Amino acid sequence: MSDNTPATSQAITDNQALLAKAAAVLMLLAMLTGILVASAMTGQLAANPHSMLASHVNAITGACWLGVLGWSLPWVRLGPAGLKRLTVLTMVPCYANWAVTLSKAFLGVVGVGLSKDPDNNLIFVLLGALVVGPAIAATATWSWALLRKGLVAAS
Repeated sequence: MSDNTPATSQAITDNQALLAKAAAVLMLLAMLTGILVASAMTGQLAANPHSMLASHVNAITGACWLGVLGWSLPWVRLGPAGLKRLTVLTMVPCYANWAVTLSKAFLGVVGVGLSKDPDNNLIFVLLGALVVGPAIAATATWSWALLRKGLVAAS
């Protein structure tokens, strides 16, 4: 099916359901991570409490992003294949941001630049490849598909 064909209502509904499930699971992970935050802040868990808190907030933010994307799909001017790609492209950085930030809390690294520390460099590469790059691609695609003319969204 060509991506110049407007998405059917079924394609929209299927992607909305996937995004809703992904958002719910990510929100659950956020809440469970919140328990770890308390343990890290009280010294009961050997992890950086600030990175742990960032992971918690990243999961909440990611869950909200997935929910808003799902809500907006009726106005996104992409074909069925494009909707699926956008859905997956958005899910990857949302989950990766939570997971990579949680990992760096235990590794005790910052991961925002290259250094002599291999753990730091791994986090830096993972953040770029799984979070920053896909997040920019997803938001650019989403914005373009909402603003573009041509395809009529399914009703």
